[in-house]
Amino acid sequence: MRVTVFDTHSFDKDALTAANAGRHELHFIEARLTESTVNLAKDAEVVCCFVNDRLNATVIYALKNLGVKLIALRSAGFNHVDMKAAHECHIPVVRVPEYSPHAVAEHAVTLLMTLNRKTHKANNRVRECNFSLDGLVGFDLYQKTVGVIGTGRIGKVFAQIMRGFEANVVAFDRDPDIEWANTNRVRFVSLEELLITSDVISLHVPLNDGTLHLLNEKAFAVMKKTVILVNTGRGALIDTKALIVALKKKSIGGACLDVYEEEEGVFFSDFSLVGIDDDILARLMTFPNVLITSHQAFLTHEALRNIAETTLNSVNSFETKHELGAVLIR
Repeated sequence: MRVTVFDTHSFDKDALTAANAGRHELHFIEARLTESTVNLAKDAEVVCCFVNDRLNATVIYALKNLGVKLIALRSAGFNHVDMKAAHECHIPVVRVPEYSPHAVAEHAVTLLMTLNRKTHKANNRVRECNFSLDGLVGFDLYQKTVGVIGTGRIGKVFAQIMRGFEANVVAFDRDPDIEWANTNRVRFVSLEELLITSDVISLHVPLNDGTLHLLNEKAFAVMKKTVILVNTGRGALIDTKALIVALKKKSIGGACLDVYEEEEGVFFSDFSLVGIDDDILARLMTFPNVLITSHQAFLTHEALRNIAETTLNSVNSFETKHELGAVLIR
């Protein structure tokens, strides 16, 4: 099949080419899929998209008119897709429900440990021959309370890693897995109790109407003043303006962010020579107790291979009329 891959980076091209093994005709495009670039999908039977491609109703109807038969997402999340329009156009949408929960969970731990122990600052100092330790004090995770919001595959892995630090792990989930919790010595609590008691809070829930701005002004008001937030899920789980207010008031200890609610058009691009126009993101970057990475939690060899293989297996199944199974968004 003819597959047009939007928002392509070198690591996407390498992984997809290896997984494809010459079966499909892959066309790689660096541009994101938007209303202004949708015509680049001309002659494609499949479009392959990532999290910052904009699949609104206008784009999806344009894809239908171009003859596109399948939308294959290289992501688990699909809040950037107008599913109503896709159903109306009879274009199935498939995703990668699981690529590597370990990749994302381990990156969450990396962010937490880096901000807590200030290794990024220490590295910069030593490179300048400054070997002082002032301002580098962190805290033990041992016996601290770590709150995990969302215990899907990624949340469970993160919680289990925290148990390895001998932290006390509490969790909130609307559908708690009690057997898993008992096995791993994790205690399910209410969201309110988690917010009040946790020294670390890590977000692992999908973005939907019920989780939009889950951490907001009201939530920040009840947290410990020393709490560190970790978000490797979706940017809009946190009300960024309220987060900035909390940071300014020193009512929370810090934030580790791999995602940002207005990241589209900024993340995955190089603005080192021109700067960014996003005043809110620029303000976040001024806080010494905020650590930001550019949506890279998924970026491991194993995850990229799994994403490519799952995506192209979906294309294979569609081509041969097989059942698309769990990857199909219904």
